[in-house]
Formats: sequence, C-alpha cells, structure tokens
Amino acid sequence: PLLQYKVWVKPGSEQSFLYGNHVLKSGLGRITENTAQYQGVVVYSMADVPLGFGVAAKSTQECRKVDPMAIVVFHQADVGEYVRNEDTLT
Repeated sequence: PLLQYKVWVKPGSEQSFLYGNHVLKSGLGRITENTAQYQGVVVYSMADVPLGFGVAAKSTQECRKVDPMAIVVFHQADVGEYVRNEDTLT
C-alpha cells in the first residue's frame, strides 16, 4: 500500500519475469497511472503477489502506444533469484 508505482504482469509473463527477463508490452496487465520513464516499480502478478522489482522503460502514456514486443519494464530482481543463484551463495 505504501508503494507509489506498480506494474502488474499477465499470468503468461510471470514465469518469464521470474527467469530474469524484462517485461514486454504484450505481458503488461496494468501499470500505475503517471509512472515516469526510468522510475523504479514493483512488479506484481495479476493476483497481487509481489514478484520483484524493476525500472519502467516507458512512461504510462508511452506504454499505450508502443509495439507489443517493446520492453516496458527492465528486470532488476525477482523472487526466483535465490533459486537461480543458490549454488553460488555463500
């Protein structure tokens, strides 16, 4: 509730994000109104489960007009990070 900028991804894009990929426009479910470009965002599933965080590659207004294959959120970290890097953690 205290977070100002949020992005929700569609169920088909959740796994892609959790494997470390960026969020494409085609996988974008919703985005907080007035999100600026390069603003930090928290990424949620459509069921409001936090998946990780990233940086908005496009503003809310730009997201409405871009190509479906354009990146809208740059991946920073996610809940799958521990599983992927478990063997290298000390």
